[in-house]
Amino acid sequence: MTADRIASAVTRIEAALARIEAVRSSAASQDNRPASGSARVVELVNVHEKLREQVSESLRELDDLLAKLED
Repeated sequence: MTADRIASAVTRIEAALARIEAVRSSAASQDNRPASGSARVVELVNVHEKLREQVSESLRELDDLLAKLED
């Protein structure tokens, strides 16, 4: 994987995380949501955290690959 492709992938991942965070923040700021809305927010937060963990793991793997290429 070239450095350009890695940088592009990281940029896309960061953009996706920013979109997820914006949705989460927007949903959290709406205090008058019905109970089903609250359940949806909890679900979205859980999905967000899972995605964040997956991205973190992917970035660790990319770091390992880059370290191996530099050796």
